[in-house]
Amino acid sequence: MGCVSDERPDAVLPARALRGARAARRLAVLALLAPAVVPRAGAAATFGFEDVAAKAHHLAVKPFEVPKVRVPEWLGKITYDQWRDIRFRPNQALWREKTSPFQVQFFHPGLYYDRTVKVNVVEGAAVRRLDFSPSVFDYGRNDFASKVPQDLGFAGFRLHTPIKTRDYFDEVIVFLGASYFRGVGRDQVFGMSARGLAIDTAIPSGEEFPYFKEFWLATPTAKAKDVTVYALLDSPSLTGAYRFVIQPGEQTVVNIDVRLFLRRQPQKIGIAPLTSMFFHGENTGRQFDDFRPEVHDSDGLLVAQGTGEWLWRPLDNPRSLQVDKFRMPGLRGFGLIQRDRDFASYQDLETHPELRPSGWVTPHGDWGAGSVEVVQIPTKSDTNDNVVVYWVPDNQPKLGQPYDVSYTLAFCGDDPSRPPGGRTIATRRDGGNKENAQRFVVDFAGRTLDAIPADQVVRGDVTIAPEDDAAELLDQHVVKNPATGGWRLTFQVRPKSKTPVELRAFLDKGSDTLTETWSYSLVP
Repeated sequence: MGCVSDERPDAVLPARALRGARAARRLAVLALLAPAVVPRAGAAATFGFEDVAAKAHHLAVKPFEVPKVRVPEWLGKITYDQWRDIRFRPNQALWREKTSPFQVQFFHPGLYYDRTVKVNVVEGAAVRRLDFSPSVFDYGRNDFASKVPQDLGFAGFRLHTPIKTRDYFDEVIVFLGASYFRGVGRDQVFGMSARGLAIDTAIPSGEEFPYFKEFWLATPTAKAKDVTVYALLDSPSLTGAYRFVIQPGEQTVVNIDVRLFLRRQPQKIGIAPLTSMFFHGENTGRQFDDFRPEVHDSDGLLVAQGTGEWLWRPLDNPRSLQVDKFRMPGLRGFGLIQRDRDFASYQDLETHPELRPSGWVTPHGDWGAGSVEVVQIPTKSDTNDNVVVYWVPDNQPKLGQPYDVSYTLAFCGDDPSRPPGGRTIATRRDGGNKENAQRFVVDFAGRTLDAIPADQVVRGDVTIAPEDDAAELLDQHVVKNPATGGWRLTFQVRPKSKTPVELRAFLDKGSDTLTETWSYSLVP
């Protein structure tokens, strides 16, 4: 099951079908969406990333201007169902009249989306602005279409291309709200999101949310396998130029180039942020009623370190804000992963969490020393994202110096090469049978592990940090799990203070490490 072109991109609620447009309106609306082409100076040159970077640099030397609110106040007060009933007319999609493998549809402002964005189309050296018109939308049961300003502007857009069958344009990536964007591969439904940048996240002074204020959509050729989108980022602290080269397919891969220009020095900038929702899982102490065994868009953080070690941190819904940092001299990749793909773990016929994509970031070149930082926010429902992860480089962007970074982001399903060895497939915990202790039951699986006979000796290597008697390891043992084919590590820990305890564990056999490193923060 995947996301199709008539789906509303929403991380929680199911989609509705878009309604067809009246044929009589078609030509008139196309004229509204096709203003005159304005050639750039030096028309022989193709518009590209350097043009957007020049705009970002020019913008950065000026004080930040709070966007003028052009969305009427009444539109911000409509209900979610009213906003969802405003549907872009598919027969007015950008590039529909061309023999193009891609089409673009647009979002109407309202509800949470009180800011409009400029959208341009690029054809070689020519750049033309797409003008908004209420006529390109079907307002459904709403009775306020005549009140919508003729020049309101779009809230965002979504890209469509056939990834399941040749003749159906599926929705593959969405740019909507602040600097958020999210995508799906061929067999997935929308879930976790990415952001352009994280600024001062989890800092007492408050987080700053930059936003994409303008986009340029490069017209693809008839046989194109990818499409390029440029974006201009703005915020009180900085500006940025972005290039997204989007290649949809079994997994949707986005190559991203970024150049930042600072107006002022933030305390912390997070590169390649990913956000997701984790309400509860097998490791969560439940204090609420829910027929679903688990509810999450991602169940863990996976990090590939420069040393060759792979680290897995199960996500949780903590009782208070939790910020964890994984320091490393180099980075090969990181991501928010939906590892559990079994419907029985969720029992949700509407949202299908087992089909949510994972997001995997692969740096281009050496990002140097830094930390992967994961922030987990307590939540009492599954309606909001409460997890964010990003890379914090030691060498932060500086005033007066452009900062360039590039990476690949894949919206993907299960990938057996990440990690190449054994992986954690379940983390469970309870009070155990020792006083004031916590028992952890961690299942590992993988081809190498599955092939080891039950009469062989597999050892669990469990470590506790800090090592200043913060906790004691009471017992541990490893057994073959006939239900999964893998191996189960069970151990108990007794904290000795109120200090959070960092636990790590992996399986080995002789001198061979068999699995990734399982990591957990135990808060007494």
